[in-house]
Amino acid sequence: MQVNNRLFEIVYILLQKKKVTAKELADRFEVSTRTIYRDIETLSMANIPIYASKGKDGGIGILDEYVLNRTILSEEEQNQILFALQSIKKVVGQEEEAVLSKLSTLFNKKVEDWIKIDFSNWDRDSEKEDRFNKIKTAILNRKQIEFVYYNSNGEESKRIVEPLRIWFKDKSWYLISYCMTKEDYRIFKISRMKEIRILDKTFERELPEEKKEENYNLGSISLELEISKEMAYRVYDEFESEEISKNKKGDFIIKVEYPEGEWVYGFILSFGEYIKVLSPDKVKRIVKTKLEKTLKNYL
Repeated sequence: MQVNNRLFEIVYILLQKKKVTAKELADRFEVSTRTIYRDIETLSMANIPIYASKGKDGGIGILDEYVLNRTILSEEEQNQILFALQSIKKVVGQEEEAVLSKLSTLFNKKVEDWIKIDFSNWDRDSEKEDRFNKIKTAILNRKQIEFVYYNSNGEESKRIVEPLRIWFKDKSWYLISYCMTKEDYRIFKISRMKEIRILDKTFERELPEEKKEENYNLGSISLELEISKEMAYRVYDEFESEEISKNKKGDFIIKVEYPEGEWVYGFILSFGEYIKVLSPDKVKRIVKTKLEKTLKNYL
């Protein structure tokens, strides 16, 4: 980590936590406490009012009333930090509002509301919001969580995990965690996690570097679909241009790869009479069986 980045992150941490120990900062940045004290001295020389107190409740703190020295961050860097914080606030909730407001004041800048992100359904899903808030709280506070999980076959199991990272991949949210039952790293689709409960037990585990970069295998399946030209509006909404071609009749040929699971068949069936599965044969058989079962409901 570059020194300037570390210096700013120290200030950001102090704004959030008010007071930390030199050892906590040293552990976070994987440097010595001597380096942290040098950083504190550098920040003090930049007229940032950081103070250190001794004793049982001692630590490193920062006064609330100060203006950030502009020599530490360029104009562009200040804007990028505010834009990033605003993006985070839009995605994960309103708790970042206080930090965003404080930093905009420190930089003496008006925060332009340049982005709006809403992952909720049109009908407000309070259960989904509560689920995300619990997972986020557990990750930030390093608390284990317990939940009931339904896999792609509808099988139910109870899990206790150490939640490490929320991951958004191809229209779905996942939780990367260490499963205490399987004693290994596991990924869970968040929409299938029910009855989430934050436990009192804490953990120290970090997500290993190789797991951060790992291309998690969600069991993908390659599909070739023929979709009627009457569904053009959905085709261009649902698929990327490189996945789309046309046949001689003007209908769409779609070649796409998706995580295999029940949702794929629901997605295909949502096109009704306007879609035909060309391959693989396995998917053709499953869709045909589902259609036959559906038809029986109307006999």
